[in-house]
Amino acid sequence: MSDTGVSRFRAWWAQRPPAAGAVVMATAIVSVGLHITGYEVLSRIAFAVACAFWLGLAADFAVRLLRDRRRWLAEAGTPGALTATAATAVLGTRFSAAGWQTVAEALLAAAAVLWPGLLVRVVRNWQGRMPGTVFLGCVATQSLAVPAATIAGAESAAWLAHTALVLFWFGLVLYGFALARFEWRQLIIGAGDHWIVGGALAVSALAGSKLIAADSVRLYLWNSDDRGVLRAVTVALLVLDVAWCVVLVAAEVAWPRPHFDVRRWSTVFPLGMTAATMLSVGTAVDVSWLRTPGEVVLWIAVAAWLVVAAGTVRLYLAATSGVTSTGPR
Repeated sequence: MSDTGVSRFRAWWAQRPPAAGAVVMATAIVSVGLHITGYEVLSRIAFAVACAFWLGLAADFAVRLLRDRRRWLAEAGTPGALTATAATAVLGTRFSAAGWQTVAEALLAAAAVLWPGLLVRVVRNWQGRMPGTVFLGCVATQSLAVPAATIAGAESAAWLAHTALVLFWFGLVLYGFALARFEWRQLIIGAGDHWIVGGALAVSALAGSKLIAADSVRLYLWNSDDRGVLRAVTVALLVLDVAWCVVLVAAEVAWPRPHFDVRRWSTVFPLGMTAATMLSVGTAVDVSWLRTPGEVVLWIAVAAWLVVAAGTVRLYLAATSGVTSTGPR
């Protein structure tokens, strides 16, 4: 890349929105779904892409914190900032699935350090009539619960599983508060991030399935009543997620949005998360037929990933060619 190309890339990168972590979230969860279904080569390619984006965003996060603290603090108060926590945690889940528990634990620890400060700053700025990013409080919290429960099962760490359970219930509380502040008109005018209303339920159901799967004779985390409640809530969350997907697809058909917006990464993430959740819940509650719709949704998510990736590249080329374009809020 020439010096001019590097300069243009840096200028474009500097204008990235706080919610850019949705790229990592979407790519990592698609990788998880491909891994579960046995498409290992494709899964590893997506995994590598997610890691590359995460490293770039992490470096930029640190540079802004050290050199441009005023801008960092301003962006840290926006809902999109929570994608930093969610992206790190989701990537940790993929590392755990690959058997790299030490790396997964490090990423979980990093996400856990970021989570409380960002969550408090974001919640303080909550208002009425907010876009779909208001649900990122729930997503970030449940994204911590998923790798915590996964690692707890792999490492037989009961304390981590109980911590994940607390995060699971707290995430559902945050979903309720976010739903009360969600602007329902976003179903008509939303540019992509309105899909998080369903994605938050999907990651919550995934967390529930991981909590169920973490239990074992050695750990004995939950008694029969606890397990029954977890199972019922997890299945209910998955059903609600699927119902939301139907509503969201219907809204897209009724009110088409042909103009591309990078907030569409927040559409890919819920699709990938729904697929991974169907596959995980099917195994956790022994409902084998969920694998088929899970794979169908997974390939829809892969197709959506390719379309949004192509749109992002076109947007980058337009921006670096001096063409003004609108970006996400």
